[in-house]
Amino acid sequence: MSELQIYLTLGIFATVILVIALDLLDMMVTALLGVCALLACGLIDTGGITAAMRVAGGPLALLFGGMVVARMLGRTGVFEHIGAMYLHACAGSGRRFLLLLVALVAPVCALLPNATTVVLLAPIVIGVARALKVDFVAPMILTALVSNAAGLLTLVGDPATFLVGSSIGMSFGDYLQRVSPAGLLTVLVVVPMLPWLMPAIWRARAEVVEQPPAPMQKPGFALLALVVLALMVVLFLLGETLPVPLAAPEVAILGATLALLVVYQLHVEPVEQVLREVDWKTLIFIGASFCLVQAITETGLLQSLATRLNDWFGNAFTVVALALLATIGVMSSVLANTPVVAAALVTTKAYLVVVQAVPEVALADNFAAWPASTLPLFVGMMFGGTLGGNATLIGASANIVSAGVCAAEGRRITFLQFMRIGLPVALAQLAVGALYVVLVLPRLG
Repeated sequence: MSELQIYLTLGIFATVILVIALDLLDMMVTALLGVCALLACGLIDTGGITAAMRVAGGPLALLFGGMVVARMLGRTGVFEHIGAMYLHACAGSGRRFLLLLVALVAPVCALLPNATTVVLLAPIVIGVARALKVDFVAPMILTALVSNAAGLLTLVGDPATFLVGSSIGMSFGDYLQRVSPAGLLTVLVVVPMLPWLMPAIWRARAEVVEQPPAPMQKPGFALLALVVLALMVVLFLLGETLPVPLAAPEVAILGATLALLVVYQLHVEPVEQVLREVDWKTLIFIGASFCLVQAITETGLLQSLATRLNDWFGNAFTVVALALLATIGVMSSVLANTPVVAAALVTTKAYLVVVQAVPEVALADNFAAWPASTLPLFVGMMFGGTLGGNATLIGASANIVSAGVCAAEGRRITFLQFMRIGLPVALAQLAVGALYVVLVLPRLG
């Protein structure tokens, strides 16, 4: 690639970032325009797009499957009953409201896409906040922050986390052992910050009139929906040990197919309606972003950066891991985290080849023989990509969805309003991630 082509590629990439950061144009449209500009200038071709989709396929399948299953669960009426139990458990206390919100959001977002889960849980959070006579904006921001952090609880909790884990051959069980404890810590670190971040809600007390939820119209449908979810969880855990191994994206597609079958057979609603309500906008944006990253990869700049990392840090893997965590964390606060992590993966793997930690064959997609000493680099990338988005309103799709829900309810979340809560939370979580990489992960081997 010529020097002019490299400058053009960087210019297009930087323009897309700037337009998205300044909210001048819809994110999906901006990313697609960037891909079109690359095609028009001959900076990416069909082969490049195919390579990008090969990398993006797993995360996109995981997101799609989770969205369909979450959509099915939303039609069961289960969440209305959860909302009634939530309100009863709060007993009129703002403190309980916030603590139980963390306990409610985290396990759901460990298994389902965070943005979709925010949509499912938003009516519950807003309804309980109104019953307690407190503003629902801060709790909705907290819902987004916890959902993003909860993505670290499992390998499938966030597309960026899955992208890193799958690229190094990490199984669901290995992830639970080595990374999930850090995910739990990043969720729990939010709890002691609540009285400071939301003092009015923390101290609130109110007399609450509880309304029993309407009985479920189709209890059989609800039971089958929960069975599909349980089957997905079991296959996430054990799918790779079956005679015909099932990777996480395959399990997600299987779950989505079963969900659509249940919806169709029980005549809950037309299958077309379920598919219409899938967040195609987010899926297309992520796919287009991978194409942009592929164009940057083809310039060779990411590989050159790998040599620079060797010059700066040598084989000090812990230092490089912390640098990755911080850099990706900052970039993920203004960009979609999955493409950012995809670009970082290219650089990191090339760096490990340069320092001779792994052979050159490690650059292939199916290489899995990574030394234990290299694990902190990849885990640091997971932390930076998953937690950095908590800092700003545009840092994660769950944040944007939360703001959209609040706007629909008549309360607009400003960029600064979100950052007042999100930035200190992100910094605290990234600090916990850094300590985990330095102090805990080396002991796990």
